[in-house]
Amino acid sequence: MNLSCGFAMTALRVCVLLATVIALAGAADAQTKPPVSQYLMKPAAEIALARSAAPASLSDHATIMTLTVHGYTAAVKGNNGFTCLVEWGWTHLNVPANWSLKIKNPVCYNAAASRTVLLYTLKRTTLTLDGESEAQIEQMMSRAALPPAAPDSIAYMMSKEQYIDDHAKSWYPHLMFFMPEADNANLGISWGADRLRSPVIFDPHGGTLHEPWAKFFIPVSHWSDGSPAPLYAGT
Repeated sequence: MNLSCGFAMTALRVCVLLATVIALAGAADAQTKPPVSQYLMKPAAEIALARSAAPASLSDHATIMTLTVHGYTAAVKGNNGFTCLVEWGWTHLNVPANWSLKIKNPVCYNAAASRTVLLYTLKRTTLTLDGESEAQIEQMMSRAALPPAAPDSIAYMMSKEQYIDDHAKSWYPHLMFFMPEADNANLGISWGADRLRSPVIFDPHGGTLHEPWAKFFIPVSHWSDGSPAPLYAGT
């Protein structure tokens, strides 16, 4: 596959993903979401799962947030600026495809991302638990006075227990980088994303979710416990 072909396939993938998001959002009111009680975990288990998002050298000293019926709350106070929590599919996109109880992903945000990026997840979660539909959430998020991603914002998703969706399952352990919106241009070409054998992956969802940043994934070679992971070979 040459570079131009890789770029075209990435563009096609973005179009398909956006069409799917719109279709699912329209169907959200036609299906019943499980009660929030089904997403609540035993505190010790949720804390352990949240910590698994990053190596223990980071997560053992992080603030840990757990989900309640009203939203996320700090269960453990850390001292290194990192924040770890277990995110459900609907905490980012409240559509039926993300209501599955299997979709849960431990994430650890560094200090910069905890001050900025994490606020969007917390806000969307609260709105969802208040009973707002995805369409209503999108309107409210577009008006929310939340900051853009701070420089150097990074998140870790290195848990063996993560479950992205039924297709990707645990996918790869990876880091997420939250960059200036200008880096969205031409599907992340400034990062060389999604090009032949490039290890960088561009996330096309930002523009649809009112997130003022460009997001890139970089898979890594091991899980948070140090065990080897499948190697990502690029596009």
